[in-house]
Amino acid sequence: MNYLKLVPTALLSLLLLTACNEGGKLSLSERSVIYCAEGSPETFNPQLVTSGTTIDATSKQLYDKLISYQGDENTLGPALAKSWHVTGDGKKITFYLRKNVTFHHTDYFTPSRLLNADDVIFSFKRALDIEHPYHLVSGGRYPFFENVDLSALVDDIEKINDYTVRFHLSRADNSFLANLASDFAIILSAEYAEQLTKKKAKSDIDTHPIGTGPFKLKEYRVGSLIRFYRHEKYWQEPAQIEQLVFDITPSNTGRLTKLLAKECDVAAYPIAHKKITERNDLSLEAVTALNVGYFGFNVNKAPFDSKLVRQAISYAINKKTLLEAVYQGNAEMANSILPKTSWAFDQSIPKQKFNPVLAKSLLTLAGYSDGFTMDLWAMPIQRPYNPNAITMAKLIQSDLKNINIKVNIISYEWNTFLQRLKRGEHQSFLLGWSADHPDPDSFFTPMLSCSATHAGTNTTFWCNQEYDAMIKKALQTPKINERKKYYAQAMAILRQEVPLIPIAHSKRYQARGNNVTGNILAPFGGINFYQVAKLNLTSKNTGTKQSRKRRKNDIIHTGVN
Repeated sequence: MNYLKLVPTALLSLLLLTACNEGGKLSLSERSVIYCAEGSPETFNPQLVTSGTTIDATSKQLYDKLISYQGDENTLGPALAKSWHVTGDGKKITFYLRKNVTFHHTDYFTPSRLLNADDVIFSFKRALDIEHPYHLVSGGRYPFFENVDLSALVDDIEKINDYTVRFHLSRADNSFLANLASDFAIILSAEYAEQLTKKKAKSDIDTHPIGTGPFKLKEYRVGSLIRFYRHEKYWQEPAQIEQLVFDITPSNTGRLTKLLAKECDVAAYPIAHKKITERNDLSLEAVTALNVGYFGFNVNKAPFDSKLVRQAISYAINKKTLLEAVYQGNAEMANSILPKTSWAFDQSIPKQKFNPVLAKSLLTLAGYSDGFTMDLWAMPIQRPYNPNAITMAKLIQSDLKNINIKVNIISYEWNTFLQRLKRGEHQSFLLGWSADHPDPDSFFTPMLSCSATHAGTNTTFWCNQEYDAMIKKALQTPKINERKKYYAQAMAILRQEVPLIPIAHSKRYQARGNNVTGNILAPFGGINFYQVAKLNLTSKNTGTKQSRKRRKNDIIHTGVN
């Protein structure tokens, strides 16, 4: 990346922390927030991937969507589209765009016009139209759009005028607006794409990002840091902080050390919760997330092509032990892929029992009375749905040893881990899913539909036509009670087929200094620093009260004074 200034992390911290406070103005440190992140993004375009590390670093920092979820009730509200209209048959949705939206002005791009309908059409047709000149750039895969089969749903995107766009759908779909409010439905600059085409540098659109979001990319050093600057001409009020720095620190201990040493203002997935809560200058907070951590099987590989084997393992795993040792009481045992907070959760599904005797019987029926050897892939990093996959893998290894199954634990660097999963090189794996929006289809379709096997997010490679038929009917049915019945049938199929074993629905934790205010976490989607500010505190006690008073009630504060 020719525009990058590769500044070492230690030097960056020094620059931020030693800036002078002249003339009563806030120092650079007080105008900046350093976020200790757990991993590097795979790309700077969230259309191309579904990993949480990428979504956190890109979606809400660099980009905007047509519509977004807003408020504690998570209702759909205007964003780049100031309003929209849906026809009675649900097959035409017209969006009316704002006229004052400016794209990022950076070292590598100077916009000559405001956002208009061309940008919206470019952004979606790139992902949906295989003939589009940018479709194959950066690999030509758009997993979220492929998961929900958006190309089959959207017949056309029509430009009515410069500020009016109409989507023509092949059928009514209850999740369409929810999908447009997801972190993947971002709006790119068509003008920037035209410029890159002339330069023969099309791939730069995904590595040198241009969006309309509250921050713009200034510097990136792979595995080290990302530096964002405030977008001064943001269509809403500019962000309160001038700089946002992602200090990429995969080590749990490393992030904790930096937090305690004031080298970062906010830390992702903190360990040592008690140590943090004992500090007067720090707060530990959490949000109950729409997610699920699970143990999945590649059903294309023996012995997991046998339903009986998958059922046997589901009875051999002691979930209670996993929750106590890995989540330490900060999660709820999962009985399905849906959390209980979802309106589609089926209360009638019986809880999975821990029964090693039954597990052995099922293995014998499957022809594996003497057991077998298997590989279990464990994530190398901490995620909200699984804070310690290696520890979980060791506990599963112990459980399966009791039914004569020998488990080899394998791990790779995070991006390598994800890519090899998509290629189907694994036998079994520990992973999870965080919902992109509150609609239950955000679990059913991307995780386990047939279309998701091609998109790369259904890494069990399980494809069941009856299951797909149920979720399709749910999307086409406007009545909530009928949708719930279809989803209940889909969950019953999953319980019988066991392509994966749901383990837990967890909380997402972060720690921050008490002088950092504003909401960052949300129950779904990536993090957001737009409303974050940094107080210049004169006393620790005053700062603690101020910072807590200014945060929303949906954040659970466990810090003590």
